[in-house]
Amino acid sequence: MRKVTELSRMLTYILGYRPDEFGLVPDEEGFVGYKDLLKALHEEDGWRYVRRSHINEMLMGGERELFDSLNDRIRSMERHWVLNPHDDLPLPGLLYIPVRKRAHSVAMERGLKAEHNSYLALSTDRKMALRLGRRRDQHPVLLEIPAAAAGKKGVLIFPFGDLFLAPEIPGRFIAGPLLPKDSLEKEDKKIDKKQKPHSGLKTATPGSFTLDPRRDPDPSRKFRGKKRKGWKEDARKMRRGQTGA
Repeated sequence: MRKVTELSRMLTYILGYRPDEFGLVPDEEGFVGYKDLLKALHEEDGWRYVRRSHINEMLMGGERELFDSLNDRIRSMERHWVLNPHDDLPLPGLLYIPVRKRAHSVAMERGLKAEHNSYLALSTDRKMALRLGRRRDQHPVLLEIPAAAAGKKGVLIFPFGDLFLAPEIPGRFIAGPLLPKDSLEKEDKKIDKKQKPHSGLKTATPGSFTLDPRRDPDPSRKFRGKKRKGWKEDARKMRRGQTGA
């Protein structure tokens, strides 16, 4: 019973007061996915044991009125934070955002865009950005966003507690480490494959030529060395005729 009460208090603090402190970004209705919530909990000492079953047990008791659970999401019924995209507080000069290693090149070229009904999470703290990134990739890549400059160019970025949120970041406002050499080589190979014509004909080596059997001046050549069909029957008939003579 004590653990259930402690879990209820912890989730009330996370979901109702400081989701940003744990690197969580609720959607516009205040919901946080169970998967993200559990990952954040497991990063805290003393809470690594928590599973979805423990939360379900809590919701079956007297604490169920404090929370609202819907499919794979949960929210606090009483929330002391606000998502305010119109907050015009000054933006920092530089923010960090993590991406999966395999998405590095795409993000640099095409930019980043949040999923439906959600926001990208950015931080002024590299450690927090890495913490967020490791929830999806053991070796995330940190990208740098010149937030103040981007904001002046019309990119929407607004504060949310210790985090900063954005619906999308265009590629021209994203800087990061150079792509690994092997990644660049893979990209070059993809480009080469797209540019090469898909033809079944082999390219001739200089000084050589390709033989075309349809242009052979002696068409009978292709039959030489081959015995026509029925030759065995004809041979038998000839032997029978010679025997009977």
